[in-house]
Amino acid sequence: MDNPRTRVLYVEDEPDIADLIRFILGRQGFEVLGASSGEEALHLIERFMPDIILLDLMMPDMDGWNVYQLMKANPDTCHIPVIVVTSKVRSVDKMLALDVAGVQGYIAKPFHPATLISSIHDVLVKDVEQ
Repeated sequence: MDNPRTRVLYVEDEPDIADLIRFILGRQGFEVLGASSGEEALHLIERFMPDIILLDLMMPDMDGWNVYQLMKANPDTCHIPVIVVTSKVRSVDKMLALDVAGVQGYIAKPFHPATLISSIHDVLVKDVEQ
């Protein structure tokens, strides 16, 4: 889904990972927004209404689960699909994210660029079909 109008917000507090995500998505033609904290993410979500969010779980000020719960509780932002991008790689973490919390995707760090792109594409296609 390399539509230049597709707006992706990534929420990542590690600068190297944030730069990598920005580079990968920029090369694919996505409009890329970045937040390095939960508070900044919530502000950008409400202001720019991204088409999809890539959300790190472990952040210093507000973890990704708090961001997710707050955006899902807001009727204006609850429809935005979320892919968790995290270093939490245990199968129970993935199961909890996908089956209990209801995120649309789960990517373990470190990730391959093709995995990131295909996950975004798959989630956006499913979102359009619903």
